[in-house]
Amino acid sequence: MIRTQVSLTEEQMERLRREARRRHVSLAAVIRDAVDQVVPTQDAERAARMEGLLSVAGTAASGTGTVARDHDEVLSGDRW
Repeated sequence: MIRTQVSLTEEQMERLRREARRRHVSLAAVIRDAVDQVVPTQDAERAARMEGLLSVAGTAASGTGTVARDHDEVLSGDRW
């Protein structure tokens, strides 16, 4: 672990303490969780992008019936 120092307002610190007590964890654990939520890892960002892409897969038709076979050319812009 890397130690760091952060300046907080009194109100922020009180909210942080309250949340730590509610969860029965340390202040540091709450801060680490908050960082993970606000600044996702590259894996988390990639997973979110993939989820978005997969959610629309198959929702449109090219009209040609060949996109499944020729998807690389279609996506690269070499066709259409």
